[in-house]
This record gives sequence, structure tokens and C-alpha cells, in this order.
Amino acid sequence: MQVDIVSDTICPWCFIGKRRLESALELKPEEDFTLQWRPYRLDPSIPNEGLDRKAYLRAKFGESAEHSERSTALRLAGEKVGIAFAFDRMTRVPSTLNSHRLIRWAGATGLQNAVVEALFSAYFEQGRDIGDPAVLEWIAASAGMDADLVRELLSGDADIAEIEKEDAFAHRLGINGVPTFIFANKYLISGAQEPETLLQVIDKVLDEAEPAD
Repeated sequence: MQVDIVSDTICPWCFIGKRRLESALELKPEEDFTLQWRPYRLDPSIPNEGLDRKAYLRAKFGESAEHSERSTALRLAGEKVGIAFAFDRMTRVPSTLNSHRLIRWAGATGLQNAVVEALFSAYFEQGRDIGDPAVLEWIAASAGMDADLVRELLSGDADIAEIEKEDAFAHRLGINGVPTFIFANKYLISGAQEPETLLQVIDKVLDEAEPAD
């Protein structure tokens, strides 16, 4: 079954959604799932060099933004799926364009899921700037990609237009929040849903695929 995940690499609920999806898929070990990560940019206006995180959050969401982001609900949701959010380590809000390019390239080598996991962990648990090409190169190498090739690709404009087109297409589909999961190109569900909810959709797709008696 094809599962498309529309997400952004600076979205904490996308990290939680990833872990919850994986829990749901583990409940169906007999099924063959193909995951495809699709780009979505929550704020394409962020420049390539990124922005100071505190100033950005204050300007965009107000004085309570930092407190809200570090809310007990978000932290507890992360802890339940093994994520140790380290918001205090995060000093930059990066542009996610290059991280989405890296995810796209990882798909050619079957390493998309590993790269997505490494990106989320680097940003949310280690406080690394995933807009920094050097950090992206390090992530690529840690996931088993060719770091030299990634460095070369990042230095040019390879696949920038493709990422922008996919992002625009997601918005045209009416996706206005992430994560969004699309199962078998038929059923779309938004939000970091619990594994049980995702499993219900998976079962529905499987039931419909069974031949009638």
C-alpha cells in the first residue's frame, strides 16, 4: 500500500505523526507499505540563511509563542512516542527548502524514511540548523547517502523547481495543515492522528481491495 506523507521538517507534530504512523504500520506486519514523503513549507518566506528563532516566533505568534510551543501537551505527546523535544537548544528557524531537496534525493536510494527521521531528530532533539548545508551533508552521510554528491547538489539549484511545484500542488489540493497522510491515493487524513485512527483507515483500504465473493 502506498502511503504519502505531506509534511514539513520544522513541524513538531509531523515528527509525532511519523512515529504514530510507524506504530500503526507495525500492527500490520503482513502488509507491504511504501512510504513517500512529500514536501510542504509552512513558511516559504523564510530566507535561505534562516531567522533567529525567538524573534521569529514573537513576530509571528506573539509573546506567548514560546510558552505555547513548549506546552505540556506537546512534550507529553512526544514522550509517548520516544521523542525528547529540546526547544531550548533551537536557536534558528531554517528555510526547509534544502531539507526537502535532500528528502527527495534520498528517495532514489530508498533512504527517505531514514533521512526524514534524522532531520527531525537533528532539529527537534539536538537543536541543529537543518537549513545549514553542512548539517544536511552530515545528515545525508549518517543515513547512508553519498555526502559528496549531496554537497555538489546542494551547491546548485537541482530540484528546487520540483519542490516548489509539489508544495504548490499540496496547497491546491486544499491541504492547509501537516502532517497529512494519503493512503493508496484514495483516503486523506490530516493531523498527527493516533495509531488506532490511522489503522482504521488502513483497514478500510484493505477491505475495499479484497475481491468480492
